[in-house]
Amino acid sequence: MNVGLVRDPLYLKHKNGDGHPERPERLVAVDQAIDLVAFADELLDLPAGDAGHDELARIHNRDYISRIAATDGERPRMLDADTGVAPESYRAALRAAGGTITAVDAVLAGEVRRSFALPRPPGHHAERNRAMGFCLFNNIAVAARYAQDAYGLERIAIIDWDVHHGNGTQWSFYEDPSVLYVSVHEYPLFPGTGLVQDTGRDIGQGYTLNLPLPAGQTDRDYAIAFEEVVLPVLGEFDPQLLLVSAGFDAHRDDPLARMQLSVDGFRWMTRALVEIAEQHADGRIVHVLEGGYNLEALSEGVTAVLEELTSDELREREPAGDRSTASEGLQTVLTKGERVLPRHWASLA
Repeated sequence: MNVGLVRDPLYLKHKNGDGHPERPERLVAVDQAIDLVAFADELLDLPAGDAGHDELARIHNRDYISRIAATDGERPRMLDADTGVAPESYRAALRAAGGTITAVDAVLAGEVRRSFALPRPPGHHAERNRAMGFCLFNNIAVAARYAQDAYGLERIAIIDWDVHHGNGTQWSFYEDPSVLYVSVHEYPLFPGTGLVQDTGRDIGQGYTLNLPLPAGQTDRDYAIAFEEVVLPVLGEFDPQLLLVSAGFDAHRDDPLARMQLSVDGFRWMTRALVEIAEQHADGRIVHVLEGGYNLEALSEGVTAVLEELTSDELREREPAGDRSTASEGLQTVLTKGERVLPRHWASLA
């Protein structure tokens, strides 16, 4: 199966400063790994466009967009303790959001059924008026709103398995029942948000689902969390499109977190989400790169996910195992969820 792939040399021009973990070498390592895969002829390169200000303004305040635009061509500087800009960062950020739109467009227009965008800077921490967590514009949120406006979709699911909670994505849709946001993340960890009881506001109540897991969770724990909570809720929501904030910093070798996922864990989650996409969304699923700061783990994770996406047949998933085999930390989170989530989702009752 052909899988759309969005890459662009402009993404390498964005820099956060010397020694920063979110660096151009991340994509260099991924590109080198992709060039060596046996299934490379099944990857269709999609030309990334630039997001316009009107597209960004569906998520971000126009004054904020103008502030980021004002950094174009200026000397490198830090916007906060973690997030920097270089002379070409604004243009890279426009293309990061635009490239994510390209990946969504290709799927919804029927050019491909699955795609993977590899933008820099990443996006899921960017809030309406604030750059943070290495992110300037919220790529996946901008693309979700684009999909709604351009294609009239009524139900979009965003699944965020980055090890850090996607605060920017959560707040973008916190009052919106048309976008289900699901995050499985390490807690406590930056940015300190994403508690089980954070489930949305007003008519969006229930359409945010957070699983804040303690450090040390394994492939089995993630699989149990998916089978116990994530997959039933996705099935009940019946999405028309799945978007995945695919960070690879929950890998056991990542320097910024303490989770214990292997590459097989990312394979398992991909198989599970492809299955949901096939059952509910005509197979339409788009992965968007977020974090991942060990170059080997990142490149192996991306290529493993791409290999799963290129499969013409649904690949069998290993059963997650009985809930009693989950870590004590995961069992605690699931118990907390049982007090909150079933009031919104019959599948969890």
